[in-house]
Amino acid sequence: MAIELDNVSLRVGAETHIYETSLSLEPGQFNILLGTTLSGKTSLMRLMAGLEKPSSGRLLVNDQDVTGIPVQKRSVAMVYQAFINYPSFSVYDNIASPLRVAGLPRNEIDEKVRSFAELLKLTPMLDRLPNELSGGQQQRTALARALVKGAELVLLDEPLANLDYKLREELRDELPKMFADTGATVVYATSEPLEALMLGGYTATINEGRVIQFGQTSTIYRNPDSLTSARVFSDPPVNVASIDKRGGTAYLSDSVSWTVPARLAEMPDGSYTIGVRPHHLSPQGAGVEVSGEVQIAEISGSESIIRVIVEGNNWVSETHGIHSYEFGQSASFFFNSSRCLYFDVNEQLIETQG
Repeated sequence: MAIELDNVSLRVGAETHIYETSLSLEPGQFNILLGTTLSGKTSLMRLMAGLEKPSSGRLLVNDQDVTGIPVQKRSVAMVYQAFINYPSFSVYDNIASPLRVAGLPRNEIDEKVRSFAELLKLTPMLDRLPNELSGGQQQRTALARALVKGAELVLLDEPLANLDYKLREELRDELPKMFADTGATVVYATSEPLEALMLGGYTATINEGRVIQFGQTSTIYRNPDSLTSARVFSDPPVNVASIDKRGGTAYLSDSVSWTVPARLAEMPDGSYTIGVRPHHLSPQGAGVEVSGEVQIAEISGSESIIRVIVEGNNWVSETHGIHSYEFGQSASFFFNSSRCLYFDVNEQLIETQG
């Protein structure tokens, strides 16, 4: 199912939830909406599903204008972060419900229900009611009901948020494979950049009701076309600082400078902005050395997350291994200048990386 938003907007009273947006999703793609809470992800999904009518613009499905056609008349399935199940139905009957509405034969329904129950580790719970399940089990039931329907458009609104870590990891791997041969167009909303990278496919970065950039997930990550897009696609936040280019040298301060990469040597002299991703800032190694005062040092599993003030900027280092620091301690960190993102005065990416 090809989905096209043609200058679509959504206003509720005096508030604009979605500014004019044009976005095209091709059949069979796995598409990710990446943005923080309240950025507009769910509103965009509701527009695609027909749960909301756009305030302006058109929604096209396979080149046909379906603006205003209700969700009941579309081949759509949607799963929310807050699971929704029929409380008086067993898990089996919840999963089977869309197939019964479609009038499928009993043996085909049974085969499909048991197949998806096995995939989502629900087989032992098929006879239970939703209120007898954990939150994660209820979410898996809702997910199975959406998948078994075989809809042409599947909308997944942070569907793994309530699952335990291990199951989330397993389903992140499995979800793209589940839809690979169905031809369904899948839209997956998340606020986690790492989840977007793990799922792959295509990503739209969204900020305050605007789609900032759309393209292959890996390309958007490596080459965000603006500082806003880079910020959306970074958690912890991308490290930002102003630099001054003079000749072939970039100056972060009088004491910190480096030779600009060859691809940027022809830039006019003047002020620019760099972005350094947290995992590119390390307390060990080589490259450009910066010093700063440590504010917080946290250990998360096998990772160290260190917050430090560098030349007046609040920066974060995310690095493998255990690195202990005291509050206020002076410490050195290193980054590779060729892996920096360079932005102009309008906060647009100057040139893509290879």
